[in-house]
Amino acid sequence: MKTIRITALKQVEHHDLMERLENTLEQPCTIQVGQTWICHDLLMPEGFCLSAWQTIYPFAMTLAYGGEDIYSGWMKNRKSVLLSCNDGFRPVSFYVEAIEEEN
Repeated sequence: MKTIRITALKQVEHHDLMERLENTLEQPCTIQVGQTWICHDLLMPEGFCLSAWQTIYPFAMTLAYGGEDIYSGWMKNRKSVLLSCNDGFRPVSFYVEAIEEEN
């Protein structure tokens, strides 16, 4: 099974939707652009957002077991995928890739 690296690349905030539809949150998304997590044995990395993990997991599983080209030619790296979490107010785009770890 391959190791998976997840990198937060971008976060967009839809302030108009937040003002109109969202209840005030004590602790909104804590993910920072540039953060990276390593996923071993398909276990959710420590400190990772559960909601984002639920979105990413099926794709991470495919990559971990050697799947490639998930979006039929969209990605330059065939062993990767770009995904966004389900937060409609402040979605984060994640680059998910199978990597070969150095021993």
